[in-house]
Amino acid sequence: METLRELDQQLFLLLNGFHTPVLDYFMMFISQTIAWIPLYAYLLYLIVREHKKESWIILICIAITIVLTDRITSGLMKPYFLRLRPSHEPALQHLVHLVKQRNGEFYKGGLYGFASSHAANTFGIATFFFLLLRPTHRWIGLLFAWAILVTYSRIYLGVHYPGDVLAGALVGAVCAWIVFRLYRFYKYRSHHP
Repeated sequence: METLRELDQQLFLLLNGFHTPVLDYFMMFISQTIAWIPLYAYLLYLIVREHKKESWIILICIAITIVLTDRITSGLMKPYFLRLRPSHEPALQHLVHLVKQRNGEFYKGGLYGFASSHAANTFGIATFFFLLLRPTHRWIGLLFAWAILVTYSRIYLGVHYPGDVLAGALVGAVCAWIVFRLYRFYKYRSHHP
């Protein structure tokens, strides 16, 4: 276990070390939910356009996915594992590249980081939409590139180890898959009483 932790730290320092002032602002921006409102609006448009009266159940499923991913990572895993974020790890503080916020303070996130809620939420959304729309939209797999970019921004900002985001991505994908299966079951039962 200690070997995995050391590898995770080394990979973190490598990935966190690729920084420039321009990327600092970009990564801080894309790490925020507000940056992706146009993407969310477009996905909402696709749901309404293609599923019309069933849109409400799909939106409920997406909400359930996000609640699950967030509660599992923030409500269960972070308090259970108590793994300090790199930005709060005393042994790494002098090695971690942190980004200043507009207020001049360095962005450090909360105290604990395993597993990443950003990774869980974005991979949950990407997986659900991939399962829902792949028959009609071949490009939908590009949502995983978006999820990877958002999760990498968390490493870049110094607030997550690669292991944090990998675990979060796995939680997100599994939750989305389960909720999608429940949606398919509901759909089948509503059409075959």
